[in-house]
Amino acid sequence: MPANKYALLRYRIIDRCINNRSRPYPTKEELRSACEKALYGSEGENISISTIEKDIWAMRNESELGYYAPIAYHRDNRGYYYEEEDYTINEVSLNDEDLEAIRFAANTLIQFRDLPIFKQFDQAIGKIADRLSVAPNLDTSGVDSFMQFESTPSLGGSMHLAPILEAIKNRHPVNLKYKKFSESISSSYSLHPYLLKEYRNRWYLLAWDLDRNSIRTFGCDRIENVEISANEKYSEIRFNSEEYFKHTIGITVIDDSPPSEVVFTCSPLLANYLKTQPLHNSQKLNSKGEKFEVSVKVLITFELLQWLQGFSSEIEVLQPKTLVDKLAEILKSAADKY
Repeated sequence: MPANKYALLRYRIIDRCINNRSRPYPTKEELRSACEKALYGSEGENISISTIEKDIWAMRNESELGYYAPIAYHRDNRGYYYEEEDYTINEVSLNDEDLEAIRFAANTLIQFRDLPIFKQFDQAIGKIADRLSVAPNLDTSGVDSFMQFESTPSLGGSMHLAPILEAIKNRHPVNLKYKKFSESISSSYSLHPYLLKEYRNRWYLLAWDLDRNSIRTFGCDRIENVEISANEKYSEIRFNSEEYFKHTIGITVIDDSPPSEVVFTCSPLLANYLKTQPLHNSQKLNSKGEKFEVSVKVLITFELLQWLQGFSSEIEVLQPKTLVDKLAEILKSAADKY
């Protein structure tokens, strides 16, 4: 059975302890104590001796780990050691599948190398590639010949991502200079940033607006300046991004508005598309003769209207009536132009 992330972390700690030349031959208790201290601190959960015994067995015998660590017990010194000199699980060789997966991941990351926020990882990616002899020059031409990535390296506002991320991580308020598409002059906002979210190749900041006393969304491509206020108090609220976006499609959330049951019929072709890429995680799809009926429980947002307009020739919205009327108004206005 594949190890969970905590087991993998314990394996690394055990490996480090066994290779500690200043304290050779660690006992089970010393291994247990080191894992417990590293993972949970002095007031965290407890790790049992039996857990360490299982870890040692797994490191020796589990083929899924990709190595069989030569851990042995030294009776005279009453502790554990590696029978192979200078052995470490950190130096385990990778098979062809592992190398191919890492090559693919590295080439994927390179697509974003021109974004300022990712430049800090450029050297790290290079080191990984060099160490594994995957692609020392990070050349993506091989992948480009049979796979094309959607990337926008010149995203507007990308220069603001790093300072905003720093403010979120360090819990610092920010002062934002922001210009809406619908306005000719900029406005200033005092915000407590909580989340950076990407949607359709654009980055958005979700933050607590002190003046409006609510969560608001700001397109990063419309931000003109960001100033971090490290000395100001940061408002801690229980912001759960999954819960916040639970009933929305896209980036828009209508505060305090309940979701609606949106129902429409569609063609079998579109139904097949929706089976493989659902419109929303609440989606239900049922066959209705020659058509399919689709229902989703969502907020009526700009992004939902955009999607419905895009497939207007293949769908018929049945409810709610307010959405039916709104969509009819939009489509009539569009038809009048032709």
